[in-house]
Amino acid sequence: MSDAAADALLIDRVKRGDQRAFEMLVVKYQRRIERLIARMVRDSDLVADIAQETFIRAYRALPQFRGESAFYTWLYRIAVNTAKKALMELKRDPLVTESALAGAEDDDETSRVENELSDGETPDAVLASKEIAATVNAAIEALSEDLRQAIMLREIEGLSYEDIATVMNCPIGTVRSRIFRAREAIAQRLRPLLDTREGERW
Repeated sequence: MSDAAADALLIDRVKRGDQRAFEMLVVKYQRRIERLIARMVRDSDLVADIAQETFIRAYRALPQFRGESAFYTWLYRIAVNTAKKALMELKRDPLVTESALAGAEDDDETSRVENELSDGETPDAVLASKEIAATVNAAIEALSEDLRQAIMLREIEGLSYEDIATVMNCPIGTVRSRIFRAREAIAQRLRPLLDTREGERW
């Protein structure tokens, strides 16, 4: 059974009053939602609270969920809006910090860059990989909020352009433009590093 089909069954059970079915959805998606929120807020103490508020809002809104998008996409949109609301209330700017990107979860992309180094690699290669990872993090942090959110949803979370358009509430053409511009900005930061190494091309 696909994820979408499994979610649909659980959602149907929730709509019929089965709270345990919603608890199963929370268990399934909690870590991913917390990881998303951790990339939007600086204060790690806020992550759990915002995630909890996200699931409360999702539970209340579930009767209106029509399945026009994946549940995962719908939940992401609620999480993003909840995090933005919390940040506005606290008058904080949503910024991706290097620690949030590198340490949010073991399977985070930036962690993979640093952790999946083979024993045969030289100290120079290890240093270069860490330097590249740090440069990517800094480049992402420097992006505008819209560009940062689009590139994270695409490259780190693996959402389709259609799902990102739903999450960000904008046309798919805007999503493509934001991702292109984000990639260009990151590439611009990386080119000096990559151009200094023989045989490597961007």
